[in-house]
Amino acid sequence: MTTATTRPSDRRISPVFLGIVAVTAVTGWATWTGFAEKPGIAVFLFVTGAWIVSLCLHEYAHARTALHSGDITVGSKGYLSLNPLAYTHALLSIVLPVIFVIMGGIGLPGGAVFIERDRIRGRWRHSLISAAGPLTNVLFAVACTAPFWLNALDGVPLEFRVALAFLALLQVSAAILNFLPVPGLDGYGVIEPWLSHSVKRQIEPFAPFGLLFVFALLWVPQVNAVFFDLVDWVLRGLGVSEIEASYGWSLYRFWN
Repeated sequence: MTTATTRPSDRRISPVFLGIVAVTAVTGWATWTGFAEKPGIAVFLFVTGAWIVSLCLHEYAHARTALHSGDITVGSKGYLSLNPLAYTHALLSIVLPVIFVIMGGIGLPGGAVFIERDRIRGRWRHSLISAAGPLTNVLFAVACTAPFWLNALDGVPLEFRVALAFLALLQVSAAILNFLPVPGLDGYGVIEPWLSHSVKRQIEPFAPFGLLFVFALLWVPQVNAVFFDLVDWVLRGLGVSEIEASYGWSLYRFWN
């Protein structure tokens, strides 16, 4: 087992993450003010930037919870800096989720941080580490929809409003998918500590394919319809209509 300590520099926010936040802020301003000549491009950059920020916060939540649960190696691995380039699988963690959004308007998460589970004692702690990521998506969805369920939309430009609606759809879909008890997703990580050793051994070979299985399943029209009905039901509960989210999705795909 390796040893490591968390230094102050390990917690310093990465310039890469700050750059993504800056792009999100500037394009959000452009969407709000109508500064962009083509609002679809501004909406695309704003939503994509905010989506990547949420992915970074998702993985940070995993790492931070692991740190307080006993894995002191997460700092030396760069997981506390919010730098997406420090993740174990940058392709799975950032690139693929963005591609999923572009292709299907689905907030499908990816795997990123490697937690040294043998350093952590207690099944509840293991479950909490896995749950921390999708709970971040839940909080992000609540924040995005706050103007809707607080009836505070007076003066909010249409383009910015529907961009928030679509971003909320991504967060809700990410939370629902991530909580599925499928190997490779956080939902399985929540229940795994409570499974018998024999059951875990039988499931383990399928873990690398869980994410791809879910993505493929979502292309089945019947499954896709049921899934988005559930997403729309949650969004309606948060004050966001299907029309607003759909319009945000159409603006996001500015090239169509």
